This record gives sequence, structure tokens and C-alpha cells, in this order.
Amino acid sequence: MASSVPARRTEKGRSHLLDLDAPRTVVADPEKDARDLARVQRWVMSTLAVTTILHLVVGLVVAGVMLDGPDSSRAGLIVIGGIFGAGAVAAFRAIHGMRILSAWLLLGLVPIAVGCWLAFA
Repeated sequence: MASSVPARRTEKGRSHLLDLDAPRTVVADPEKDARDLARVQRWVMSTLAVTTILHLVVGLVVAGVMLDGPDSSRAGLIVIGGIFGAGAVAAFRAIHGMRILSAWLLLGLVPIAVGCWLAFA
């Protein structure tokens, strides 16, 4: 009866497979690994923060558009949404260590413009 365990391969040229007799030498740079990990953590944190805040912004703008009240209340909700939109940009820039006050904060005007167009046009 033949053995069910395959014989060990002795073929050369299969460098992509694990060879337990000749393990690879690993040259680790712990500083580079720490920098890479920190960069990934910053991107994950900023993505989560911005998407969460933008969901709030969209909710405020939709509430402002759908509100059956005076125009001042509708405009108030839309402006608050724009302020939170600028806060999302500020949070992104703060997490990445950039200067918070910049022209990018004008992106907060986009939800205001879209909300006013939907509500009052």
C-alpha cells in the first residue's frame, strides 16, 4: 500500500513557495513599519470622521428641504449643515496634521448651496 503523504519536492526554481530548509532572511525596519501604520491609522480615522459628519450634514440639509415651516427655519437647518460640512473638512485637516484654516473650508458652502437650491428654487 502506498503512502498518502507526498514526497518532499526537490525541484529548483519555485522561489514563490515556502522552503522550510532555507527560510528567507527578513530585514525589518521598525521605524518604517511604525510610519506606515501611523499613516494608515490617520487615513482610516479621517475617513470615518468625514463620512460620519457628512451623513449628519446630508440629514440636516434633507430636513431643511423637507420641513413644512417658515423659510427661516429651513435656511437655518441648511446653514447648520454647511457649518458641520466645514467642520468635516477641518477634522480631516486636523487629523492629517495640516493647517486647519485654509481655502478648503469653503467646501462647507457646497451643502448650503445645494440645500438652498433644493429648498428655494
